[in-house]
Amino acid sequence: MKEVVVISGKGGTGKTTVVLALASLFKDVVLADCDVDAADMFLILEPEIKKGYNFVGGKKAFIDKTNCTECGKCIEVCEYNAISDDFVVDDVKCEGCGACVYFCPEKTIEFNDIVSGKVFISETRLGPFVHARLNPGMENSGKLVSRVRNEAKNIAIERGMKLILTDGSPGVGCPVISSISGADYVVLVSEPTVSGLHDLERVVDLIMHFKIKGGVVVNKWDLNVEKTAGIESFCKKTGIDVLGRIPYQIKPVVDAMNRGMTIIEYDKKCDVSVAVSGILNRLKSAIPL
Repeated sequence: MKEVVVISGKGGTGKTTVVLALASLFKDVVLADCDVDAADMFLILEPEIKKGYNFVGGKKAFIDKTNCTECGKCIEVCEYNAISDDFVVDDVKCEGCGACVYFCPEKTIEFNDIVSGKVFISETRLGPFVHARLNPGMENSGKLVSRVRNEAKNIAIERGMKLILTDGSPGVGCPVISSISGADYVVLVSEPTVSGLHDLERVVDLIMHFKIKGGVVVNKWDLNVEKTAGIESFCKKTGIDVLGRIPYQIKPVVDAMNRGMTIIEYDKKCDVSVAVSGILNRLKSAIPL
């Protein structure tokens, strides 16, 4: 079983469009949407949810005033100013660090689990699909990403499927690290701009730190031929595979999304679909699937 994760240095590069296009070309694949802060694969896949359960990703303090002596120790140790002068915890400000619980002399502060989001296991026309929703204002999205990936792996094992295709989080933070840790290959989607190259450099440093093999796809490459050449030159210097280029072709991509279809489902012969098919062939050469 192999896992291919698609990420990008920033949002809006076309990462999810690439994932969905690849999913249309693969067979016997488990899909996972690990961009839990802004999940959107479900909009195209229209999943039939088979199972859903709450995700507990953290804790919040609650002061039981029954035995509280109002000594003020909790206010003193709280680094986030989450406890008011009348000893009420602000759920928005509370980071769940537990300092107030530890230092309370009367042990009157409860430390309760909170539901941070929900995990869904679904069926789609392209295969089994694991996705999640992070509740507004909630953190610990890295833990939720790990849960999504574990569920996808369990499905792959149970059904004897050889590939997991994961839509990872953008950027280089905790959710991204959770998305790529232990992956077999990472596809990096970039765009031919100054910020695109800068963000790509950061995310390449990340996968090299974790010693994960990866390759770059330049989306909308023909908007800036010079910057595309610069990205590919950077890849060659750092030993990162160049998987291919996708042209800027707005009409078929937008029409496909409006119809709830992947670009491959909408038009296999358009330039974008042809480019993705070439990327798939190079991906299969880079990692036996």
